[in-house]
Amino acid sequence: MNLIALLAVGAGGLAGSVLRWVIGLRMNAILPSLPLGTLAANLIGGYIIGLAAGAVTADLGLSQNMRLFLIPGFCGGLTTFSTFSLETVTSFMNGRVAWGFAEIFIHVSGSLLATVLGLFTVRLLVPVLQKTI
Repeated sequence: MNLIALLAVGAGGLAGSVLRWVIGLRMNAILPSLPLGTLAANLIGGYIIGLAAGAVTADLGLSQNMRLFLIPGFCGGLTTFSTFSLETVTSFMNGRVAWGFAEIFIHVSGSLLATVLGLFTVRLLVPVLQKTI
């Protein structure tokens, strides 16, 4: 890993994270009962990662540092859903349909389960931490 690559990923991550925050502020105010900001960020990230991957595949001259800025940096900061989307679509495009559906199931159910486990972990730890403080 070199410093320029690290800075490319970091700068992209910063930009993607800030954009996700701004999108959430603006979009979630429209309809507070639905996380439109998250949906918008995921759709934008999926589109951008598709553009970047397409540019790399088509050899359109996207430099390694720009690829690092866009894919793990910007899209990673904006959403990790974009990476999931690219991997799943790639599986389908490569004829691995069953694996593509398995990826959908594993990623979605795994994320939901991890979220639930995180929530329950906090619930379990808060009383313990309150007793020690």
